Amino acid sequence: MPLPAPSSTTAHLSSPRSTRTLRKLQSAQALSSNYNAAANGPSLISQQRQLQHHGSAILRDAALPPVPILAAAPQGQLRNRLRADSESTAGDMTNSLAVQRKGAMAKKIVGADVNSKEDVEVLIRQGPKGDLSGSLDLLRRSVLLDGLEADSDGMSQLRIYIWLILLNCPPLRTDAYLALIHRGASPAYAKIRNDTFRTLATDPLFKRRVSEASLIRLLNALAWTLHDAHPAPSPAPHPTTSATGSPSKPSPALALPPTADPASIYLQGMNVLSAPFLYAARSEAEAYILTHHLLTAHLPAYAQPTMPGVHRGLALVDRCLAIIDPKLAAHLAAAALTASIYAFPSVLTLCACTPPLPEVLYLWDFLFAYGVHLNILAIVAQLVLMREEILALERPGGLLRGLPKLRAKEVVTLVVSFVPRVPEGMWAELVGHVR
Repeated sequence: MPLPAPSSTTAHLSSPRSTRTLRKLQSAQALSSNYNAAANGPSLISQQRQLQHHGSAILRDAALPPVPILAAAPQGQLRNRLRADSESTAGDMTNSLAVQRKGAMAKKIVGADVNSKEDVEVLIRQGPKGDLSGSLDLLRRSVLLDGLEADSDGMSQLRIYIWLILLNCPPLRTDAYLALIHRGASPAYAKIRNDTFRTLATDPLFKRRVSEASLIRLLNALAWTLHDAHPAPSPAPHPTTSATGSPSKPSPALALPPTADPASIYLQGMNVLSAPFLYAARSEAEAYILTHHLLTAHLPAYAQPTMPGVHRGLALVDRCLAIIDPKLAAHLAAAALTASIYAFPSVLTLCACTPPLPEVLYLWDFLFAYGVHLNILAIVAQLVLMREEILALERPGGLLRGLPKLRAKEVVTLVVSFVPRVPEGMWAELVGHVR
C-alpha cells in the first residue's frame, strides 16, 4: 500500500502571524534534500557537525550539571541530584546511579547571566567555544530560569536546536530519511494508520500545522528503522540501516526479543510522542531523528513490546505521591485509584496527551534538560495542583479520567521542590526505570 506523497504546499499549515517565517520556509510537511542552511539558523546536519567539531565525544561522556533550585524553592539549601546521563553507556549508568545524590548540595542560583538569552542564541548559531560542560550548563539554566522565547502558539526558533543538543541526537542525512520513506509501507503500517487520525485530534494548533500524511510518513520510517534493528526469527541475514542512514548492528538499548509479529515493533503512544516533535521541528527529518533517539537512547524500556518502563513508572507515581503528599495518596488508595488507572497515558507520552500543546513544549524543555525520568514527578505535581478538588470527592475517579489543562511552569516549580524529598533508593529507581 503506497504511502501518502510529501505535500508540495505548506500554506494551509502556516500561521497567520507574519513573524512565523520559520514555518513558512520549512514546514513539518516538507521533505527536501536541498535544505536551506541559510534560513533562520543552521541546519540539523551543520549544527550537529559543528558540535562534533568542538568535541562531541566530551559531550557524550561529560558529567551533567546539578539541577538548580528556583528562588521559590523551600527554605535552606536542598540536596541536589544530578540528572541521569542519558547519553552514557549501560555500564556507566550503574556507576552514575551510585553517585546521583551522594555528598552534593544544591547550588542556589539567584539569576542567570545578564545576557543569557543572547548567549544561548550565539551558542546555538556558532557552537561552544571549548567549554562544553559550561555551555550545557548555560542551556539548562536558561531553560529552567528564563524559559525559551516563544509566541502564543509555543513556536520558538531555537527550541528544536536546543532539543537536538540536549538529547544528543546524531547527524542525519536527509536522503537517509527519504530512503526509508521510499521503502513503502512497513509491517506496522496498518497499526500506524489506525492511530494517526486520532493523534491529538482535539488540538487545533496541532491539526493546523501537522498533516496526518506527515505523521504517517514519520512513524512508518521509524517502524522501518526499528524493524531493521529488531532481531528477526528467520536465520536469513538482513542488512540493517541505522537511524542516520549508515549500516549498523542492532541497538543494545533496544534489544527486543524475536517475535513472529513484525508489526509489534510499533507500540501504543509512539504517535503521541512524535506529535510535539513534528509541531516544533522545521522538517520531518528533524522530527524523525528526535523521536527515534528519544525512544532508543532515553526511553528504551518504554519502547519494548511489554513496556516494562511504563509499568515501573506507574508504580513510582503511587510511591512518590505517598511520600510527597501522604494524605492525598491515602485518599486515592481508599477509592482504589492507582496510577495504572488514571496516569497510564501521562507516563507513556511524557504528558504530551495533556493539552495545551504549548505547555507540553515548555515541560519537555525541562525534561530534556534534566532528565525524562522527572516526568514521574511532573505527574505527581499535577495531582498536587488538583489536591483540593480530589479530596473534596469521595470517589474522584471521574475527575481523574482526564487531567486538567497542563500548567507547565507551576509543574516545573513543584518538581524541583520534590526532588530532595525522594529517598535515595527510590531516586535510583526513578532514574533507572526508563531503561
